[in-house]
Amino acid sequence: MRIKICGVTSTEDARLAEDAGADAVGIVVFSDSPRSVAVECAGEILDALGPFTTGVCVTATENAEEIDEILSLSPAAVQVGADVSLPRTRARVLRMVAPGEKTSHPCDALVIDASRGKGRPFEREFARQVLESSSLPVVLAGGLSPENVGAAAALGPYALDVASGVESRPGIKDPRLVRAFVSACRRHA
Repeated sequence: MRIKICGVTSTEDARLAEDAGADAVGIVVFSDSPRSVAVECAGEILDALGPFTTGVCVTATENAEEIDEILSLSPAAVQVGADVSLPRTRARVLRMVAPGEKTSHPCDALVIDASRGKGRPFEREFARQVLESSSLPVVLAGGLSPENVGAAAALGPYALDVASGVESRPGIKDPRLVRAFVSACRRHA
Protein backbone atom coordinates (compact mmCIF):
# COMPACT_ATOMS: atom_id res chain seq x y z
CA MET A 1 0.00 0.00 0.00
CA ARG A 2 1.19 3.46 -0.87
CA ILE A 3 1.40 6.31 1.64
CA LYS A 4 0.93 10.06 1.24
CA ILE A 5 1.86 12.46 4.02
CA CYS A 6 -0.17 15.58 3.25
CA GLY A 7 -0.14 19.14 4.47
CA VAL A 8 3.66 19.37 4.50
CA THR A 9 4.73 22.97 5.10
CA SER A 10 8.54 22.77 5.18
CA THR A 11 11.46 21.08 3.48
CA GLU A 12 12.36 19.51 6.84
CA ASP A 13 8.95 17.82 7.13
CA ALA A 14 9.15 16.73 3.49
CA ARG A 15 12.48 15.02 4.19
CA LEU A 16 11.04 13.50 7.39
CA ALA A 17 8.14 11.98 5.45
CA GLU A 18 10.47 10.73 2.73
CA ASP A 19 12.98 9.26 5.20
CA ALA A 20 10.15 7.54 7.09
CA GLY A 21 9.14 5.78 3.87
CA ALA A 22 6.25 7.84 2.47
CA ASP A 23 5.68 7.41 -1.26
CA ALA A 24 4.21 10.87 -1.72
CA VAL A 25 4.23 14.27 -0.05
CA GLY A 26 1.26 16.62 -0.34
CA ILE A 27 1.79 20.38 -0.34
CA VAL A 28 -1.32 22.53 0.05
CA VAL A 29 -1.49 25.78 -1.96
CA PHE A 30 -4.23 28.31 -2.66
CA SER A 31 -6.41 27.11 0.19
CA ASP A 32 -7.75 28.46 3.47
CA SER A 33 -6.18 25.47 5.24
CA PRO A 34 -3.71 26.24 8.04
CA ARG A 35 -1.36 23.97 6.04
CA SER A 36 -1.46 26.15 2.92
CA VAL A 37 1.88 27.58 1.81
CA ALA A 38 2.90 30.14 -0.78
CA VAL A 39 3.67 28.83 -4.26
CA GLU A 40 7.36 29.70 -3.81
CA CYS A 41 7.50 27.58 -0.65
CA ALA A 42 5.73 24.73 -2.45
CA GLY A 43 8.42 24.88 -5.13
CA GLU A 44 11.16 24.65 -2.49
CA ILE A 45 9.47 21.63 -0.91
CA LEU A 46 9.09 19.92 -4.29
CA ASP A 47 12.76 20.61 -5.05
CA ALA A 48 13.80 19.04 -1.71
CA LEU A 49 12.21 15.68 -2.57
CA GLY A 50 14.30 12.82 -3.89
CA PRO A 51 13.69 11.34 -7.34
CA PHE A 52 11.49 8.49 -6.08
CA THR A 53 9.09 10.49 -3.91
CA THR A 54 6.02 11.92 -5.61
CA GLY A 55 5.32 15.60 -4.99
CA VAL A 56 1.60 16.40 -5.01
CA CYS A 57 0.24 19.96 -5.03
CA VAL A 58 -3.13 19.96 -3.27
CA THR A 59 -5.49 22.87 -3.82
CA ALA A 60 -8.99 24.14 -3.22
CA THR A 61 -8.79 26.79 -5.94
CA GLU A 62 -10.81 26.83 -9.12
CA ASN A 63 -9.02 29.96 -10.38
CA ALA A 64 -7.34 29.27 -13.73
CA GLU A 65 -4.38 31.62 -13.05
CA GLU A 66 -3.68 29.98 -9.68
CA ILE A 67 -3.89 26.52 -11.26
CA ASP A 68 -1.41 27.67 -13.92
CA GLU A 69 0.94 28.84 -11.12
CA ILE A 70 0.68 25.41 -9.50
CA LEU A 71 1.35 23.61 -12.77
CA SER A 72 4.36 25.88 -13.43
CA LEU A 73 6.05 24.13 -10.47
CA SER A 74 5.94 20.86 -12.46
CA PRO A 75 4.57 18.71 -9.63
CA ALA A 76 4.27 15.01 -10.39
CA ALA A 77 0.59 15.25 -9.43
CA VAL A 78 -2.04 17.83 -8.62
CA GLN A 79 -4.99 17.13 -6.31
CA VAL A 80 -8.15 19.15 -6.97
CA GLY A 81 -11.85 19.16 -6.21
CA ALA A 82 -14.17 16.87 -8.16
CA ASP A 83 -15.33 19.47 -10.68
CA VAL A 84 -12.29 21.70 -11.12
CA SER A 85 -11.35 22.12 -14.76
CA LEU A 86 -7.66 21.75 -15.57
CA PRO A 87 -5.70 22.57 -18.71
CA ARG A 88 -3.81 19.76 -20.37
CA THR A 89 -0.95 18.77 -18.12
CA ARG A 90 1.70 16.08 -17.75
CA ALA A 91 0.98 16.01 -14.01
CA ARG A 92 -1.20 13.19 -12.73
CA VAL A 93 -4.62 14.47 -11.72
CA LEU A 94 -6.12 13.32 -8.42
CA ARG A 95 -9.73 14.33 -7.82
CA MET A 96 -11.12 14.64 -4.30
CA VAL A 97 -14.61 13.22 -3.84
CA ALA A 98 -16.94 13.23 -0.87
CA PRO A 99 -20.44 11.87 -0.38
CA GLY A 100 -22.76 13.59 -2.86
CA GLU A 101 -19.92 14.53 -5.25
CA LYS A 102 -19.20 12.99 -8.60
CA THR A 103 -16.58 13.94 -11.13
CA SER A 104 -17.19 14.23 -14.84
CA HIS A 105 -13.64 15.39 -15.56
CA PRO A 106 -10.84 12.98 -16.46
CA CYS A 107 -8.40 12.00 -13.73
CA ASP A 108 -5.77 9.44 -12.84
CA ALA A 109 -7.05 8.62 -9.33
CA LEU A 110 -9.81 9.44 -6.86
CA VAL A 111 -9.14 10.68 -3.34
CA ILE A 112 -11.98 9.95 -0.93
CA ASP A 113 -11.75 13.04 1.23
CA ALA A 114 -14.67 14.81 2.86
CA SER A 115 -12.41 15.88 5.72
CA ARG A 116 -10.09 18.13 3.67
CA GLY A 117 -7.45 18.17 6.41
CA LYS A 118 -9.84 18.67 9.33
CA GLY A 119 -9.36 15.20 10.83
CA ARG A 120 -12.98 14.09 10.32
CA PRO A 121 -13.17 10.32 9.79
CA PHE A 122 -14.04 9.04 6.32
CA GLU A 123 -17.48 7.54 5.76
CA ARG A 124 -16.89 3.81 5.56
CA GLU A 125 -19.92 2.97 3.40
CA PHE A 126 -19.15 5.74 0.89
CA ALA A 127 -15.52 4.58 0.75
CA ARG A 128 -16.60 0.98 0.16
CA GLN A 129 -18.92 2.03 -2.68
CA VAL A 130 -16.25 4.12 -4.42
CA LEU A 131 -13.64 1.38 -4.02
CA GLU A 132 -15.98 -1.24 -5.48
CA SER A 133 -17.17 0.85 -8.42
CA SER A 134 -14.04 2.71 -9.52
CA SER A 135 -11.74 1.46 -12.25
CA LEU A 136 -9.20 4.07 -11.09
CA PRO A 137 -6.83 3.85 -8.14
CA VAL A 138 -8.58 5.10 -4.99
CA VAL A 139 -6.79 6.95 -2.21
CA LEU A 140 -8.43 7.01 1.22
CA ALA A 141 -8.15 10.10 3.43
CA GLY A 142 -10.01 11.53 6.38
CA GLY A 143 -9.33 11.14 10.06
CA LEU A 144 -6.49 8.66 9.60
CA SER A 145 -3.86 8.12 12.29
CA PRO A 146 -1.39 5.39 13.26
CA GLU A 147 -4.12 3.87 15.46
CA ASN A 148 -6.76 3.31 12.75
CA VAL A 149 -4.65 2.31 9.74
CA GLY A 150 -5.76 -1.33 10.00
CA ALA A 151 -9.46 -0.55 9.55
CA ALA A 152 -8.73 1.77 6.62
CA ALA A 153 -6.30 -0.66 4.97
CA ALA A 154 -8.85 -3.49 5.25
CA LEU A 155 -10.97 -1.70 2.65
CA GLY A 156 -8.18 -2.21 0.09
CA PRO A 157 -7.39 1.32 -1.14
CA TYR A 158 -4.50 2.01 -3.48
CA ALA A 159 -3.07 4.42 -0.89
CA LEU A 160 -3.70 6.03 2.48
CA ASP A 161 -3.39 9.80 2.85
CA VAL A 162 -2.82 11.45 6.25
CA ALA A 163 -2.42 15.07 7.37
CA SER A 164 -3.69 16.02 10.83
CA GLY A 165 -3.24 12.50 12.22
CA VAL A 166 0.56 12.89 12.19
CA GLU A 167 0.88 16.45 13.46
CA SER A 168 1.89 18.08 16.70
CA ARG A 169 -0.13 21.12 15.51
CA PRO A 170 -1.63 22.10 12.13
CA GLY A 171 1.10 22.08 9.51
CA ILE A 172 3.83 20.75 11.81
CA LYS A 173 4.55 17.04 11.45
CA ASP A 174 5.44 14.98 14.52
CA PRO A 175 8.38 12.68 13.62
CA ARG A 176 7.19 9.94 15.98
CA LEU A 177 3.66 9.95 14.51
CA VAL A 178 4.89 10.07 10.90
CA ARG A 179 7.12 7.03 11.48
CA ALA A 180 4.33 5.22 13.37
CA PHE A 181 1.86 5.87 10.54
CA VAL A 182 4.22 4.60 7.85
CA SER A 183 5.10 1.56 9.97
CA ALA A 184 1.41 0.76 10.56
CA CYS A 185 0.70 1.06 6.83
CA ARG A 186 3.53 -1.33 5.99
CA ARG A 187 2.26 -3.85 8.58
CA HIS A 188 -1.26 -3.77 7.13
CA ALA A 189 -0.26 -3.73 3.44
